[in-house]
Amino acid sequence: MAQSRSRETWCAVLLFLCLAASAAAQEGEGEQAEQAESSGEAESLRPRFHFSLEGKANYRDSEENRFQVPFDFDPSPNSVVRGFEETVNSGSHFEVSALTLLLDASWGDGLAAHGKIDFIDLYDRNPTSTDKKADVDEAWVRFGVEPEPATLAPRTGVYLKIGKMPKLERQDDRHLESYGLVSTAFNRFEDSGAELGVSLGRHVYAKLSATSGNPVFMRDPNALAGDNGTPDRSTLDANPDLKSGIVILYDAEVEDLDVDGDLELGGGLGVRFADEAGRNGVDVLVWSYQRTLADRVELEGTFYGGDLDLLNGPEGHFEDVSLAIRGDKKEEVGGNVWLYWGGLSLFAQYVDQEIAGLPRTGLEAEVAWRFDLPLWIAVGDRQLFPWIAPAVRWSRLDNDFRNPRGGTPAPSLTWDWDKIDAGVRLGIFQGIDLTLEYADNKFILGNGAERENNEFLATLRWRS
Repeated sequence: MAQSRSRETWCAVLLFLCLAASAAAQEGEGEQAEQAESSGEAESLRPRFHFSLEGKANYRDSEENRFQVPFDFDPSPNSVVRGFEETVNSGSHFEVSALTLLLDASWGDGLAAHGKIDFIDLYDRNPTSTDKKADVDEAWVRFGVEPEPATLAPRTGVYLKIGKMPKLERQDDRHLESYGLVSTAFNRFEDSGAELGVSLGRHVYAKLSATSGNPVFMRDPNALAGDNGTPDRSTLDANPDLKSGIVILYDAEVEDLDVDGDLELGGGLGVRFADEAGRNGVDVLVWSYQRTLADRVELEGTFYGGDLDLLNGPEGHFEDVSLAIRGDKKEEVGGNVWLYWGGLSLFAQYVDQEIAGLPRTGLEAEVAWRFDLPLWIAVGDRQLFPWIAPAVRWSRLDNDFRNPRGGTPAPSLTWDWDKIDAGVRLGIFQGIDLTLEYADNKFILGNGAERENNEFLATLRWRS
């Protein structure tokens, strides 16, 4: 709990800095306006604020799966005790997955701040039942101009972003509510630290980052992460409402601002071409990260630790249960492509990673097409069903390491996965949309058998 309080404290400090900067800018507004009024610059110097609320209600239908774990939880002679990996919460369910407050502020084109606070965050909680219910997802301040992917920089320039923020290679304009295998495993969550970006002219750019580094943990790649290491799973005869899930290794949420440990250092080099309107463009980025894994990272709501503690296997009287780890380095290189052509968009990402000598690769691509619908009916002065956006995402995760001879409590960490997410997002009114999608999720067991872990998800999203 001490780490949780520390995390919330530093996030609150960042938000306070945003508000303090806002107050300072507002205090100086009158003087700036007097000086700029004759040249027409007063409006550009005026601070701009935007507050909004977003809510998501869901219908979820998860296919039931249950796999016996080839691991003996009781090492005593003449006793064999087995466990299971199973669907987190199978069957059909209605649930509210998110209630989010978003705060944005900007002053001209040189200073901006952003905050994102989740008050439910059901699909990001890991463990689902005992992780924190409220969370500061993003809280950052940026000095300078950061162009959006596949748009031209206005000029040569530099920006500095400080706080809790998305990773520099992440896709931030997903067209489905689900995540692919690559986006889940490598960059789903924000990291905390600093990012420096440099535009070398309008087309070439570079980015550098120094951050805490997301701890290595495990979760189901479908909507619910699952419960692992929770108090109600402390005995094998327990039958909790939320099960373990069929899990993969992934970069979990940053729990605290670690200023004493080794930082994760990252960087990228990119090139972009686009028209002046920013409607058509292409962006190619190559990037890399490196950090030293911690012996153990404490995580909210679970007695399992992250990083090396997870990879080493369970403590106690067990032998030959650790994954074949070598060293304590976590390294990854990858490449991104963003392509926009009118309402058509393509995002693709490749990642090659080693976690303590355990190699794996991931490949993901999403194609979407958003187009306006003809006026059919209007309510008041608003069109009903103004637009529609079908999307398809394919992703693959190949793990080039195997379970130890004695097995592990989570053998799915080494399985190879393929996932296809297909769906459509329909605008209902301005600020309200409905997404219907189906995840065809396949994995290959250690014996070569292929199984599925499919899920249907419907999301009604509202934003003020």
